[in-house]
Amino acid sequence: MGQKFQETTLSTNSIFRGNIIELQIDDVSLPNGKTSTREIVKHPGAVAVMAITENKKIIMVEQYRKPLEKSILEIPAGKLEPGEQPAITAKRELEEETGYTTDQLEYVTSFYTSPGFSDELMYLYFTDQLAPVTESSQLDEDEFVEVKHISLAEADSLIQQQEIHDAKTILALSYLKERFSK
Repeated sequence: MGQKFQETTLSTNSIFRGNIIELQIDDVSLPNGKTSTREIVKHPGAVAVMAITENKKIIMVEQYRKPLEKSILEIPAGKLEPGEQPAITAKRELEEETGYTTDQLEYVTSFYTSPGFSDELMYLYFTDQLAPVTESSQLDEDEFVEVKHISLAEADSLIQQQEIHDAKTILALSYLKERFSK
């Protein structure tokens, strides 16, 4: 696909620079010659890992998400550090959040999480070659998670109950259903 409906940036106003995101307001020229304003969240990118145990359980983490004001179950995930390759981030996040490690990460796909307002690109990986971490990994000091092992059937029920409620995890579960149905 080309740039059929390309918008040209006329000006950018940086509003906020935090530890994870930046917020900017862009004035743009539209394809019809008019102008508009775009609110954009700049994000360094992230990874998510579909980790499957020997008995075909999906390793998930339960954590509180302040924007939602509730806890949800998710596949392990985290943001890219500057200059870090996505596979390295995936292994690090898997170790930190779950206590498992792997030397066999399979890249599945990448996708934009919310392209209407953010440039966050998430890389999705798969592994079913897990080993317990020999040295204790540390979560971020403001991160609290509980590891859960969930079957695909249980995951379906949890989606209906909105305990699993985020796009990356629902996409991952859809992929796993397809992969294991073959």
